[in-house]
Amino acid sequence: MSSMRTISRRSLLATAASLPILAATAEGASISGTVPWSPFAGDPPKPVNPMGWYYFTAGEAATVEAIVDRLIPGDHLSPGGKDCGCAVYIDRQLAGTFGKAERLYTKGPFAVGLSTQGYQGDLTPAGRYRLGLSALGDYVRGHYKKDFVQLSPAQQDEVLGGLDTGKIVLKLKPGFSTKEFFELVLQNTMEGFFADPLYGGNRNMASWKMIGFPGARYDYRDHIDKHNVPYPRGPVSIYSQEG
Repeated sequence: MSSMRTISRRSLLATAASLPILAATAEGASISGTVPWSPFAGDPPKPVNPMGWYYFTAGEAATVEAIVDRLIPGDHLSPGGKDCGCAVYIDRQLAGTFGKAERLYTKGPFAVGLSTQGYQGDLTPAGRYRLGLSALGDYVRGHYKKDFVQLSPAQQDEVLGGLDTGKIVLKLKPGFSTKEFFELVLQNTMEGFFADPLYGGNRNMASWKMIGFPGARYDYRDHIDKHNVPYPRGPVSIYSQEG
């Protein structure tokens, strides 16, 4: 008898707990006739204008396009970083809240941080790019008597490799190292390559097609357990542009 009462009480509690959920669902359906949700009802990201440059000068843009094309060279798998719009992505980010460090605390006092803490100075990301590109131009012209865009691919790789390994040290502001500049550009290039196309990079969803990523599709549960099987449908961006 005690066991029966326990089972009955558990059933009653479970039923009572579900009533508010059912009531809320029923109310939502009765008001709108549909599920109370619609796409882009909040504050959706806005697609960038792919034309022109918002932050970079013409010379800076040409240098960044050359850099991203060496960091992600085109091959049979995908176009290069330039054709994928990575420089456009970086330009729009630097012209926006990221470039201005609007969501970061950038006041002093400043102290030397750990390698895992990232940049600790007062320069915004946009300021770091401007300083880094200027110093890079000075270095290349001093050693090669040319601009970076005029170097051969092998020479460009040599310069970028030197920035990465520390073999080349640019004249930057104290607290902002050559390695940090290289890693900032590399990180933003990868973001531009894999981000949703609405941000200016990953043009034609090239990187998503390369890795078989379905993108912002609402539901692809029927394919999750099919390991090592290519996704049969093309990717979709946030704004549902079929690949």
